[in-house]
Amino acid sequence: MSRCAWPLLRRLPARAGLALRHGGAAAAAPHRARLAAAAASSSSSASSGDGGASARAPDTSLFVPVPLKPGLGGAAEEDVGAELTRPLDKGEVLKNLNKFYKRKEIQRLGAENGLDARLFHQAFISFRKYIMESSSVSADLHIILNDICCGAGHVDDLFPFFLRHAKQIFPMLDCMDDLRKISDLRLPPNWYPDARAIQRKIIFHAGPTNSGKTYHAIQRFLSAKSGIYCGPLKLLAHEIFQKSNDANVPCDLVTGEERVFANEDSRQAPHVACTIEMCSTNTPYEVAVIDEIQMIRDPARGWAWTRALLGLCAEEIHVCGEPAAIDLVTELMYTTGEEVEVRNYERLTPLTVLDYALESLDNLQPGDCIVCFSKNDIYSVSRQIEARGLECAVIYGSLPPGTKLEQAKKFNDPDDPCKILVATDAIGMGLNLCIRRIIFNSIVKPTVNEKGEKEIDSITTSQALQIAGRAGRFGSSFKQGEVTTMHRDDLVQLKEILSDAVPPVKAAGLHPTPEQIEMFAYHLPDATLSNLIDIFVSLSQVDGMYFVCNIDDFKFLADMIQHIPLNLRSRYVFCTAPLNRKEPFVCTTLLKFARQFSRNEPLTFDWLCRHTKWPLAAPKNIKELVHLEAVHDVFDLYLWLSYRFVDMFPDAVLVRDIQKKLDDIIQIGVCNITKLIRASQSAAAPGTAEAVSEDFPLSRTQKDARVASDHHGAASTEALSIAVEAAGLRRAKNSRPSRLGSRQEDVKSYGHGSLANRLLREGLLTQEMLRQLESEWQDQHRNGRYGLGSKRDDQHSSKETRKKRK
Repeated sequence: MSRCAWPLLRRLPARAGLALRHGGAAAAAPHRARLAAAAASSSSSASSGDGGASARAPDTSLFVPVPLKPGLGGAAEEDVGAELTRPLDKGEVLKNLNKFYKRKEIQRLGAENGLDARLFHQAFISFRKYIMESSSVSADLHIILNDICCGAGHVDDLFPFFLRHAKQIFPMLDCMDDLRKISDLRLPPNWYPDARAIQRKIIFHAGPTNSGKTYHAIQRFLSAKSGIYCGPLKLLAHEIFQKSNDANVPCDLVTGEERVFANEDSRQAPHVACTIEMCSTNTPYEVAVIDEIQMIRDPARGWAWTRALLGLCAEEIHVCGEPAAIDLVTELMYTTGEEVEVRNYERLTPLTVLDYALESLDNLQPGDCIVCFSKNDIYSVSRQIEARGLECAVIYGSLPPGTKLEQAKKFNDPDDPCKILVATDAIGMGLNLCIRRIIFNSIVKPTVNEKGEKEIDSITTSQALQIAGRAGRFGSSFKQGEVTTMHRDDLVQLKEILSDAVPPVKAAGLHPTPEQIEMFAYHLPDATLSNLIDIFVSLSQVDGMYFVCNIDDFKFLADMIQHIPLNLRSRYVFCTAPLNRKEPFVCTTLLKFARQFSRNEPLTFDWLCRHTKWPLAAPKNIKELVHLEAVHDVFDLYLWLSYRFVDMFPDAVLVRDIQKKLDDIIQIGVCNITKLIRASQSAAAPGTAEAVSEDFPLSRTQKDARVASDHHGAASTEALSIAVEAAGLRRAKNSRPSRLGSRQEDVKSYGHGSLANRLLREGLLTQEMLRQLESEWQDQHRNGRYGLGSKRDDQHSSKETRKKRK
């Protein structure tokens, strides 16, 4: 070798220099030895322990490759290979790369190093592209490629370089064992060392709704020196907060959006009532109460109950809920070395399932509650009730808590003329209601399963018992409760559901913590937050008593704000914000919040008022009421963020004031909900009603009535009434003829006065539609085109048409 080549040789990596000095001798080594050497030099991560071998294989479809730009040349080291050998023939290089890809031994080596078929293919495509599009490659790779093209090397010699490239675009391959350890969720009790440092007493208060189980737990809570109540709803936390302070037991209120101190000087009280996600696992208490423990199986929120049960630092943990959760809680406490004392309770008042259905709203009585499972049904049923001259209260999930309480107060007031309640399953917990009879408008409900998929199925036994149990509450004016259905053929199935045993709760929910995600991000700095969560769940290991909660909402928000520059911790907080992703206005507002936050610009009261167009007027139709509910959610979102980023959301006090005013405005709208429905129907003129969304309540009613008026036969009373009623009442799946017959009977006996007056009063017919029907009727009568005459005219016209064709 010439002396001038030695300075270049010193700049080479040791492996390349060795290959050059030996003149490609490695290519002459036995083939088996070459493969063994390649495997030994590159598979350290795959053989680093038994944990990787025993763990389940990751879902590699979640591995997103990191793009690598081809080398463009210009650096002195990158030219060394060409100086020492010769420029590469890209055509020959391509042929040898394809040979490399097809070799079974190489594919096997790739599998041993974590490259399954999918990753191997993606890595090879990237490796080939990198080599072919680079003007120059590293010196050692250049020398190996040159040796292979000259016949002095073997394509298998490329494997170390290929694997190095694969680990660059898939960095998780190099730290798979670390990622598996981070995502190992098999020992959740160990996450709470403070709770494990004390011996806790676990008392399970088991019983159905209205059995007094929570009452006894709260009595112990009030008598303790310090305590914490953890409930699923803000309404429940607020109720305990008020009861405690009324009993002269200072108690603070902590929810995601609110902090209320019992002491005027803002000192922390020894007792606190909170939503379960907000409970502290670091503060010691004498007594803790965990309400509705069966929700530990909830696909979205179950992790919060698991965290409270395993992590609360209290001498006594009082758990309240269904008996179906006893076995799971006992098993979980066995892993912590704690015993469970079970106290069983029976219902305090009798509950009877009636042998007859309501069948008609004319049969409603004071104290009745009709339970619907969609907001559209709420609108439809409440409109029909008020058309009969009855007042009704309305409660559904998206209403603000203050409005729900006011509607409940209105219904419970014996001096108020409102004696009927129309509600969703939101009444299942959190509200004290004087209900005599629960009437299920339907027994099918849209749900979300463990995989995040939407399903429509019959309500579960647990749900049916929770809702039915609200009838005949102990201490109310009704000494016993009754349950039935709106339709006769639903009653048989409801009886079967209520008679079934509640299936035992089998697993508790878990959720990755911010610390775990931060450790993941340290190893995978180029991955998006959504991708980090996906990989975490894919690699996570849980035992049979746990499951990983559904994270679709989290991923939805993560993808939505991915383009906004935020640090990981702030991004995680924004993604855990409690909002309904079906509300476009709320999602858009979160996006604006995040963008303003990323620019380090405080979100002031004035900024929020401009965005929400505050002040707002009382709603004139349903669409405006729905928007006001969305604005209330936006204010909630601001308050929730204000407790996590105090400096960036500085005007929480002002926002809380206008939120209370907005609550009053929404209450006005809900009290006049029937008028809003009528206004919504009247506003949709015949020429423009097609623009109304199908999701809008009763929009199909108006469409069907208008279509019926455009056809001659639909002018008859019977046809129009059936068309209106069939669209006005919601059908669940598998509708049966017997229900249709009962509904037609309802149409005939519905209201008083003429059909036109009834339809106008109910908002099913507008003055414009009535004038159009009247005009068409007169034209048809004047031309003799009605009834039998129309048939003769049609026959005559068809004969004339046939003659013309001939």
